[in-house]
Amino acid sequence: MYAIMRTIGSRFSSRGSDRGGGGGLLARNPSTWAFLVLTLIVPFSSRAYGTQVELIQVKGIINPVISSYFIRAIGEAEKDMATCLVVELDTPGGLDESMRDIIQRMLDSRVPIVVYVYPRGARAASAGTFITLAADIAAMAPGTNIGAAHPVALGQGDVPKEMKEKVLNDAVAYIKSIAARKGRNVSWAERAVRKSISSTETEALKAGVIDIIAENFEDLLAKIHGRRVKTPYGEKEIITKGARVKEVRMGWREKLLHIIGNPNIAYLLMMIAIYGIIFELSNPGAIFPGVIGAISLILAFFAFQVLPISLAGLLLIILAIILFILEIKAPTHGALTIGGVISMLIGSLMLIDSKAPYFRISLSLILTAVAATTAFFTFAVGAGVRALGKKVVTGREGIVGLIGVAKTDLSPNGVIFVEGEYWNATSVDGDVKAGEKVIVVEAEGLRVKVKREGR
Repeated sequence: MYAIMRTIGSRFSSRGSDRGGGGGLLARNPSTWAFLVLTLIVPFSSRAYGTQVELIQVKGIINPVISSYFIRAIGEAEKDMATCLVVELDTPGGLDESMRDIIQRMLDSRVPIVVYVYPRGARAASAGTFITLAADIAAMAPGTNIGAAHPVALGQGDVPKEMKEKVLNDAVAYIKSIAARKGRNVSWAERAVRKSISSTETEALKAGVIDIIAENFEDLLAKIHGRRVKTPYGEKEIITKGARVKEVRMGWREKLLHIIGNPNIAYLLMMIAIYGIIFELSNPGAIFPGVIGAISLILAFFAFQVLPISLAGLLLIILAIILFILEIKAPTHGALTIGGVISMLIGSLMLIDSKAPYFRISLSLILTAVAATTAFFTFAVGAGVRALGKKVVTGREGIVGLIGVAKTDLSPNGVIFVEGEYWNATSVDGDVKAGEKVIVVEAEGLRVKVKREGR
């Protein structure tokens, strides 16, 4: 750069000499000219490169949505030539594939990555431990913890011992590689996976797992200022003093997908879909329940794509829906409803195919949903049974037992007047004179059989 400026200064010097004057100080001394130009350029250059800190907040289960958000933020930080990307992390863990996608991008980042376990009470457990160790600078707030990274098998059945060992050894090798690459405590990292150990922020700092304990975001920026870290593209100095902070937020689509990726929300969407479809089929033309049910069903199936779903559990819930619909269309006085309730309960308990607590559907939510479904269909079926037991009050069956008046002589045939209508009638107990009261005892087609009142 100095040579370029000297050349530029020499050219300006030559032009000054050609114009006839002594050229002054700048003309006589090109080095002075170059120095002044650099003095003007450098401040603007420093503003363009490395004086912006970018921030993202990662909270909840590590899933494909979080992975996409994390990777997008790294790309934006590189595009903006930020001095570093700070990740405020609070996670119980998540999917192995999503975690590895994030770490792979972190290790190839041109911009230093600072993972900060924050706020107080936050944790970097399971997948969060791997991500924290993969950071160029790892920091924690007071009252936080890190560790418990033992891999949890996806599947509620018994996993063969050999498979468990393969998964465990793979996770151990991966975390040891990350810790060694970033100069962290490899022994602690291995025990975090094998023994599920967890450490507080002070224990982690003492053990060489993290680099900094920071009270808050401002304290973090002050403590990382001037630090130099190695990236795949060379050594970088982190300049945070006076830096502008840009928060990279989730888009509305990412927020929506992250919310419905919660197992409890996904289950609620599925239940809403079930109720919407059943209401629509039981009340054709209502439209609104069907539309809500269809939308909820689509969202639920999207959520299932990012969750470890058991096919058997899902099929049992679908069977429950079929049984409920059949009960509506062909009432069996509760037999199909009982089968549907049992199928829904077992299917709901089996739906998430993971032993990880953060992937489980709340048992209270399952019991509430099943109880509500049971109550609804018990009421609906009970109302149907009671309706079948009631006396018919309309049509020809509805006039049986009513009292009418003979309008003509019944000997034995004639006409009577009942409930505002004239009926052809036949007397079953002898002749009846016009004006006498009669009781309808039977209805056959358009003719009724009657007898005198009081007999």
